[in-house]
Amino acid sequence: MAVADPTLAVERALLRSGARFVIGCDEVGRGAIAGPVVVGLSVVEVGVRGIPTGLRDSKLLSEKRREELAPVARAWTRYTAIGAASADEVDSIGIIAALGLAGRRALVELHEAEVAIHESIVLLDGAHDWLTPALTKPPRVQTRVKADRDCASVAAASVVAKVHRDRIMIDADSVHPGYGWPGNKGYGSADHYAAIASLGPSAMHRQTWLHERTA
Repeated sequence: MAVADPTLAVERALLRSGARFVIGCDEVGRGAIAGPVVVGLSVVEVGVRGIPTGLRDSKLLSEKRREELAPVARAWTRYTAIGAASADEVDSIGIIAALGLAGRRALVELHEAEVAIHESIVLLDGAHDWLTPALTKPPRVQTRVKADRDCASVAAASVVAKVHRDRIMIDADSVHPGYGWPGNKGYGSADHYAAIASLGPSAMHRQTWLHERTA
């Protein structure tokens, strides 16, 4: 079955409703056992057009194609921002709060770029709004299941966030070698768990996520 390309239909409807910007929002690394969780934001405005050829949810793209598309996605959107929460923070406050923390950090980056966040709508992938509870004065947040597949701004955010996080994990391999992070990117493959059993967990691992598997 052919994969449908994302469109701007949802974003344009939100912009017609009076939003200054639509801020596509997606996270990567939620299910990993090592490394940070990362939130990407991609901002579009009235008049946006010309969705980059081949732009899709990062999960539907090869690593090579994501690397090619990330700078294109950054150039296409009005602004992009990245926020991260470390493995230690995931252990300390839990994954949902860590998602919110990473999202808040990304929004601070947009605020510092003078994006009118409170005149905007955040289009958040998924059914659960994990962002609003992390903010003192949240903007309007609209959740949408499969927004990363269907909405171009969210697809752009997913690609930018995925490439950013992948590079973190690839670079970490030189500091904590032996876990296969260039290949598994911190997710729980059989070889990754075998490396943990042999080497023990590293400072990049989410320690609270390993107890059940390694006990």
